[in-house]
Amino acid sequence: MKFLQSPLFRAFLLLFSIFLLGALGFYLTSPDFSFFDAVYMTVITLSTVGFTELEGFTALGRRFAILYILLAFLVVTLSIRYIVEALLNQWSPNFIKKKKNKKMIKKLNQHTIVCGFGRNGRQAVSRLKHHKEPYVVIEHDPKIVEANEKQVLFQRGTALSDEILLEAGIKKAKNLICALPDDSDNLFVVLTARKLQPEIVIVSRVSEEYNQSKLKWAGADHVIMPDKIGGDYMASLLTVPYLIEFLGNLDWWNDETSPNVEEIELNKLPKKLQNKTLEELQIREKTGCNIIGYRDDKGKQYINPEARRELSANGKLIVLGTRENIKKLNRIFQLD
Repeated sequence: MKFLQSPLFRAFLLLFSIFLLGALGFYLTSPDFSFFDAVYMTVITLSTVGFTELEGFTALGRRFAILYILLAFLVVTLSIRYIVEALLNQWSPNFIKKKKNKKMIKKLNQHTIVCGFGRNGRQAVSRLKHHKEPYVVIEHDPKIVEANEKQVLFQRGTALSDEILLEAGIKKAKNLICALPDDSDNLFVVLTARKLQPEIVIVSRVSEEYNQSKLKWAGADHVIMPDKIGGDYMASLLTVPYLIEFLGNLDWWNDETSPNVEEIELNKLPKKLQNKTLEELQIREKTGCNIIGYRDDKGKQYINPEARRELSANGKLIVLGTRENIKKLNRIFQLD
């Protein structure tokens, strides 16, 4: 279908049409001509070779030839324009860049799609990069794309389009972040994404509090209101400043001794270590990490779980430790 809309197809269609018109015109205006003679006259007219006219060329045929030469000149000129346009598009730096982007996006699997590259989208991408998670950003503003395409993988277009979401690999994606500024746009993307990929985890931004329930109903797994979070954070800095400072430090790996919180999927542990208790795993003794939370396969959460609690293979652990502790945990329990 894309070829049918290309300049090259338009050029081919114009040339074929003018050729067919010439062959039929010469055949009908000169009764003594065979169809092959008419094709011959069309070829020498279009190519401007100028061989001798065939016998049986009538006065009506000459009048047709005059009109045909003028029309053919216009059509061939337009066709050459389309061919040049197609060649320039095929070999232009932008076309090569787009082709490279498409190949990179096609290779993505279990990735995150970020819709919109505003303040929230940028922050989401920054965090995904920090955790080395594969991602692609859908952005329609060419200025934003051109300014950031060296550092960020983009899918050009609007996230409101089913085709763009499919080109971004939504069928193979694991997560989708709706970071568009308009709630109605986010709602539309959530509905579309949930229809195209029922298993995808969707996180959506919302501006107005009364739209939160609508986005949940549409299929968003998590709905975030940045303004509310920002206001809560500022108030907390005044009421419990040291607690907020401590929790803020958990997000950044500034050096080998800075604290960090990690989530561990227990089904990624070796088979022999699954369905064990914390006491049997000896995570603190072996790595120095503290277990601060556990979520079982039914979604129930436990704060500071007891050592004798059996851990479900489909559960998740929340651990606290330094950067070096986390590396040691990943190495010993083969989580890398």
